[in-house]
Amino acid sequence: MDEKTLRRIIEEVLNEVAAGAPAASPAVAVAAPLGPGKQLVMAETGPAQRGTDPREVVIALSPAFGGKMTQTITGIPLADVVKEVTAGIEEEGLKFRFIRLHRTADVGFMAHEAAKLSGSGIGIGIQSRGTTVIHQRDLPPLSNLELFSQAPLIDLPTFRAIGKNAAKYAKNESPTPVPVKNDQMARPKYQAKAALLHIKETQLLDPSVKTQELKVEVR
Repeated sequence: MDEKTLRRIIEEVLNEVAAGAPAASPAVAVAAPLGPGKQLVMAETGPAQRGTDPREVVIALSPAFGGKMTQTITGIPLADVVKEVTAGIEEEGLKFRFIRLHRTADVGFMAHEAAKLSGSGIGIGIQSRGTTVIHQRDLPPLSNLELFSQAPLIDLPTFRAIGKNAAKYAKNESPTPVPVKNDQMARPKYQAKAALLHIKETQLLDPSVKTQELKVEVR
């Protein structure tokens, strides 16, 4: 990330903090522009319920996903992230359901909440910047099945593989973990941007709002 881009991000965050911009109402649909002819359209439909279908995987999205933030930390459109994760689940013959958390943006707790509400007991948590976790209902919140903590190293094929593995866990299979890339320079290179994106995400937290069912469409 060059100095000009970093300066722009810092200015945006500082302006929003100074303005005290309120979070969008959870009852309002959000249409996030993601490029020519493409939108990620989302609407919260009420408090999330625990599913009963053993062939579903629940995907938990963070507060800013698709609204205030429309791309991962490396610029991947979140619409493409949604398409790849859900395609991976469907390739294994399973279905998916979305929820949004407002009380936390911690990807581990998001994924655990998804797993608790999933009929299969398997959930995925995805932060706006791309960090992702596959979780299982009966594991402690700070444990997980698979963790993808370095968002800058997660590409679209990896997101698709995450969806496939989550579905395999839901079918009581034991898949080979999705390969995790490693780059010693990723952390220092993206650390400042990650911190700023975290600020933008946590600005939208509201502990008083229950986890919401989320209708998600890519148009």
